[in-house]
Amino acid sequence: MLDIALIRRDPEYVKAQLAKREYEVDFTDLLKWDARRKEVIGENEALKAERNRMNKQIPVLKKQGGDLTELMAKTKEMGEQVKRLDEEQKALEAQIEEFVAALPNLPAEDVQAGGKENNQVVSVYGEKPAFPFEPKNHVDLCQDLGLIDYERGVKLAGNGYWLYTGVGAQLEWALLNYFISTHIKDGYTMMLPPHILTYDCGFTAGQFPKFKEDVYRVSTGDESFHFLLPTAETALINLYRGEILEEKDLPKRMFAYTPCYRSEAGTYRASERGMIRGHQFNKVEMFGYTRPEDSDAMLKELIRKACALVEGLGLHYRLSKLAAGDCSASMATTYDIELWIPSMNEYKECSSVSNAHDYQARRGNIRFRRADTKKIEYLHTLNGSGLATSRLIPAIVEQFQQDDGSVVIPEVLRPWMGGMEVIRKK
Repeated sequence: MLDIALIRRDPEYVKAQLAKREYEVDFTDLLKWDARRKEVIGENEALKAERNRMNKQIPVLKKQGGDLTELMAKTKEMGEQVKRLDEEQKALEAQIEEFVAALPNLPAEDVQAGGKENNQVVSVYGEKPAFPFEPKNHVDLCQDLGLIDYERGVKLAGNGYWLYTGVGAQLEWALLNYFISTHIKDGYTMMLPPHILTYDCGFTAGQFPKFKEDVYRVSTGDESFHFLLPTAETALINLYRGEILEEKDLPKRMFAYTPCYRSEAGTYRASERGMIRGHQFNKVEMFGYTRPEDSDAMLKELIRKACALVEGLGLHYRLSKLAAGDCSASMATTYDIELWIPSMNEYKECSSVSNAHDYQARRGNIRFRRADTKKIEYLHTLNGSGLATSRLIPAIVEQFQQDDGSVVIPEVLRPWMGGMEVIRKK
């Protein structure tokens, strides 16, 4: 959530920053509501002070045997005025919160304006694989090698789902073990959060209210809003919701493994068959809480970690810095790690590493106390996929395929594959 004090102070700056996202906004009504709210608070405080003064006169006048009729009538009328002003203030605050909650985050100053056409490639690792034979696509390879059963996945759950089987299930689990062991070695705290979350979790993450229809809502037997998490970030950002942390306890570094559930309304492109897009996939998510002055350093740290995981697999990829309009609504800065999928002749994102600045912390009222001044401030939150698997397997089988239809297993995964080096057709 944006700081309304900043909007009051410099609405044109906020408008210009949001325009980098190609997001247009008019603050006229918001500023009117905010000014009226200030007036209402002033009027109400003055009324309450006057009513209190008059209430103190009642026992004195009563003791003197005076007539209380006029005084009682005035205090009653003032009480009704206070009630009306309280209701008006509450209504104005609800309007203001609804307006501000719908605004996306301000892009960082160094983020390029515009949409995805303005994304910038920062670096490229390795070279595109060249094959002395006619390469296969990942769907055929996974079927031929018995790694994925697409047909039975659809039978079980419908379009957008698949079934890992045999060595394919082992390969998926080997990837997750590789990620988890690396993060533990790097000193990150492992978390296993609930998969069913409350509305407040989606709001703090910045996904609600705008995208509340894009999640899988579940019934818990009451009227409250519960949903299946679309990413572990939605849970991890809420660990300290409504809390004040001590500066000495920052930064906090953690990660979580969860399946991710996404309804993703709309149709899939023909090229995105197989595992490229789906309603359920596995992901290990890194997350950080930092002081504002440390968040840029943690962003670089998370980018390095995500890149190192892909490089450890030996995959060709590129790192891109997203333009403002291609960043998600909650994020000020985002870098994508994009894998080369030969059969599609394009790069596909397998990790997004982002800095939300204080946007999510304001929504969740997550703060920290400075050790020296005791001042309480909003902290910064960051997240990064480390990694999502659903595009890694297509990249692995396509980039490491051999002319006999087999696939070489990345060396780093072999300890979790029983020493298997090559996946061959049975």
